[in-house]
Amino acid sequence: MPSVPERILHILKSLPEPMQARVLALVERLKRVADEGPGTREDAAWSEFSLSQALRGMEEEEPLYSEADLKEVFS
Repeated sequence: MPSVPERILHILKSLPEPMQARVLALVERLKRVADEGPGTREDAAWSEFSLSQALRGMEEEEPLYSEADLKEVFS
């Protein structure tokens, strides 16, 4: 059975050149992500965006609890 790179190359050669260029762009992006490792700037940006969207609109909500509801206070 051919190796994964051999299989990819075989399929890639059968594609028209514009699609080969798209595959190349994808592979280059994957390589950059692999080189940067976890915690990239893009990951951080998506995390911040995701959190901001999840919390969107909560600024106007009344709090469900106050400090008086606390049973134990940590300093």
